Amino acid sequence: MDKTEKIWLNGKLVNWEDAKVHVLSHALNYGTGVFEGIRVYHTPKGPAIFRLKDHVKRLMDGCKIMGIDLVFEGKEYGFDDLMNAIKDTVRANGDAVDYVKPCVFLSGEEVGLNPVGVPASMAITCIHMGAYLGKDSSAGAKLITSSWHRPDNLCGPAGAKVNGAYVTSTLAKREAVRQGANEAVMLNSVGHVAECTGENIFIYRHGKILTPAVAECILEGITRGSIIQVARDMGYEVIETEVSRSELISADEVWMTGTAAEIAPVTIIDGRQIGTGKIGEVATGIHAKFHDIVTGKDPKYESWLDYVN
Repeated sequence: MDKTEKIWLNGKLVNWEDAKVHVLSHALNYGTGVFEGIRVYHTPKGPAIFRLKDHVKRLMDGCKIMGIDLVFEGKEYGFDDLMNAIKDTVRANGDAVDYVKPCVFLSGEEVGLNPVGVPASMAITCIHMGAYLGKDSSAGAKLITSSWHRPDNLCGPAGAKVNGAYVTSTLAKREAVRQGANEAVMLNSVGHVAECTGENIFIYRHGKILTPAVAECILEGITRGSIIQVARDMGYEVIETEVSRSELISADEVWMTGTAAEIAPVTIIDGRQIGTGKIGEVATGIHAKFHDIVTGKDPKYESWLDYVN
């Protein structure tokens, strides 16, 4: 990660090093916040933020679920305000930006679990991320199955990007790194494949594309939804359903999708080779189409790009 110059904090662009909160902020101590991660791509029309409207909508939905009002230092923010603030922040940080992270969190100083009445803040941070899973994953990622389960809908709002919910993901990620893998697959409470630590997962098996359904306690990923539509437009049958570990291991192809990871093919899971052990044709073709879309080369999906300038 390469840091940038300015961070948007409660309506003002401040220097990176000046964006601070108190050590007793509720979010720091109890994880009470909601965030998004959004990719920025360079196109012939300049920088474009991928599916910004959908990300802002999901951020607002997450805040609604968490009971966090979008009021920062006395000003209420609506959909258009958040859209403009994110664009302003990307614009202020120049061409190096490829990832923007808005985060709404309870910043008030409070000891105790009661979040009612605790003031909120919002930060919008831009960075240069590059390849999220590392350069060595370009030939195919290596996964393990984590001993940590994906939290289900009775543990919290699995469909929202709540800060504290990602503790389990960090534990699973640490487990993967310790075993020399790029990522970890997380199962849900009944043993079905849910998702990876920060990505949704797809398999290609018996001529069909399968991906865990939303009811499997996954995040309804925006890149996931994009790939489902693109794959169907390309003529593939895509089924949202239960996926077992056996189906995962015996698949012809496996790939992950996410804002940070984009489309990341998988060649090894738990020491077992997936398919031929090489990146497959289906993932390669979908990835190529996705690259054309996000870089503004396919006018059919023009509505998915929000241009900064």
